Amino acid sequence: MSARNYMLALLNQRRSGYSLTQPFYRDPDIFRLDMETIWYRDWLFAIPACELAKPGSYVTHKVGDYRVIIVRGADNVIRAFHNTCRHRGSVICKAAKGNVPKLVCPYHQWTYELDGTLLWARDMGPDFDASQHGLKPVHCRELAGLIYICLADDAPDFDAFATLVRPYLEPHDLGNAKVAHESSIVESGNWKLVWENNRECYHCSGNHPSLCRTFPEDPSLFGADGNSLQLQAHVERMEAQGIPSSFQMSADTQYRVTRMPLIEGAESYTMNGKVAVDKFLGRIADKSAGTLLKFHYPTTWNHFLADHSIVFRVTPIGPMETEVTTKWLVHKDATEGKDYDLQRLTEVWTATNDEDRRVVEDNQLGINSPAYEPGPYSQTQEGGVIGFVDWYCNTLGRRLRPTSLAAE
Repeated sequence: MSARNYMLALLNQRRSGYSLTQPFYRDPDIFRLDMETIWYRDWLFAIPACELAKPGSYVTHKVGDYRVIIVRGADNVIRAFHNTCRHRGSVICKAAKGNVPKLVCPYHQWTYELDGTLLWARDMGPDFDASQHGLKPVHCRELAGLIYICLADDAPDFDAFATLVRPYLEPHDLGNAKVAHESSIVESGNWKLVWENNRECYHCSGNHPSLCRTFPEDPSLFGADGNSLQLQAHVERMEAQGIPSSFQMSADTQYRVTRMPLIEGAESYTMNGKVAVDKFLGRIADKSAGTLLKFHYPTTWNHFLADHSIVFRVTPIGPMETEVTTKWLVHKDATEGKDYDLQRLTEVWTATNDEDRRVVEDNQLGINSPAYEPGPYSQTQEGGVIGFVDWYCNTLGRRLRPTSLAAE
């Protein structure tokens, strides 16, 4: 049986409201289909735009088999290209980030403009047409200070997502941010386990003592439908201040945005609950604004607070290995040691990320056992997990089935 037909058979046998069967979390062929069917076809969060502060600034990123350069051009436009030379395919930018006047392949020094145009290729003869050998572009969009890329030849629609989310992001003024700190950890677990763990706080009280100082465990405040009187009151109060806050989700549940209060009296994700940065990022002056929660499958969840913002990026490495990158954004003029203390800014989510790594890895180890069988999700506590798994299975099914069947 082909991997595609095997996957379809597993999807057809899936029990709704239960965790997935073992192959979804560890089978190499299923992982390859995940990459080809989702990761190589959907819009992926890459970086905050503030990392590319001036022309020539670049960041490299790897997604599965693809290596990408994201660079700010001389015209200040941010573009993305495949990180492979049009000569013999060598990697052009080997560093994680940097600043260059041109993109030069270190192998034979083919030289590209920052917009991908081939400028110079030595001794290629009079019939060589440089215009036919520019860098291959990758779809790239900037949304209110966040950069998304898509590896597909034909990218799906981005505008509906951008139109919905932009008004929520604009008050946080990410274009005037800088990265105060970033961390990347590798979790020995399938990427879907990383997401399942993120989509619920059923596990929080037993695993996240630092986060629970400020993050409410009530699933009605951050769950699948945003149905809570407390949440509605918070939303109404913030929208009266001109800050978009109401619960919004795409029809296919791939992305969602809503503003949520923290625990009463808490202002930010710190050990004492007070703001972490005195010079606020954005125009929200209300310290009790809580956090703007945004997710977009399959790559990112985010927390945008009054004083600072935190962006998370998920990148699969293998069937049972996933990188989680976290970046703390503060106002570009905020000074460490004066406007914020770096340890105080980062300690809650540094601890929480490591705790999440442990629970994901324990989850993977248990699933690897021959004794594992799918168990039921809590309808009360794990509505977000159900939503993610349904999105994943529905997306795979729709894209793997023949067109004639998918349309029925």
